[in-house]
Amino acid sequence: MSSPTSHSLDVPGARLHYEVRGSGPVLMLIGHPMDSSGFAATAPLLADDHTVVTYDPRGFGRSTIDDRDQDAEPDLLADDVRRVLEAAGGGPAQVLGSSGGAVTGLALVARHPGHVRTLVAHEPPVALLLPDAESARADVHDIYDTFRTSGIGAAWQKFFAFAGIAMPPQGEDAGPSDAMVATSERFFGHGTLPIALYEPDLAALRAAPARVVVAAGATSRGEVAHRSAAALAERLGTPLITFPGGHGGFATDAEDFVAVLRSTLA
Repeated sequence: MSSPTSHSLDVPGARLHYEVRGSGPVLMLIGHPMDSSGFAATAPLLADDHTVVTYDPRGFGRSTIDDRDQDAEPDLLADDVRRVLEAAGGGPAQVLGSSGGAVTGLALVARHPGHVRTLVAHEPPVALLLPDAESARADVHDIYDTFRTSGIGAAWQKFFAFAGIAMPPQGEDAGPSDAMVATSERFFGHGTLPIALYEPDLAALRAAPARVVVAAGATSRGEVAHRSAAALAERLGTPLITFPGGHGGFATDAEDFVAVLRSTLA
């Protein structure tokens, strides 16, 4: 199993860290606010027959950002991914985006359709496509306001309640790490609003030469991201593909997830 090679890329306003492993057609894995370490279980399996590219979004992990107050607008993140793909020398590429990374993938196809062969958008939290869009908008703003007034712990409680996901158990003694605090602060302060309230360019997605596959987890039915994915698939007139596990199935059910991903890409 090949070890990844690490690279850095200067882009306007940031320095991006990305990793490349394996050989074959290029497949880029995108998360947000998750960095490349979140695909640790998945990337090595895919590297058997793909050149797998992972990256840390600007301001997360090992990627730096010049302006810490800059919002994580999906169009900006899509431009970063496009530059990473160009630097990695592959295109048009296969792309798997999950959660906020799926939103980045949707923006990538809309803005740079020639760079993508197939996008698998796994549980994009495009809440404004839901029937209760205005209620979702209010909830997302409430999460942001809670972060500003009461901090990251209270914001996570609101976030998990909104998402419909059980909050992970917290240890009695161990507090959050410095990295987790930094990730949470950037996520709530500059990622939640632009990503959760992103409105996909449906016309551009339908017209793009790239194939857009919308996917959701087998065990996440009823959660906001699953419902959002179903709403997107309906708007695009495509089937919703079921993947193993839940919102983080790529990590919890990696082997089965990879098998379905290979079948979907084929």
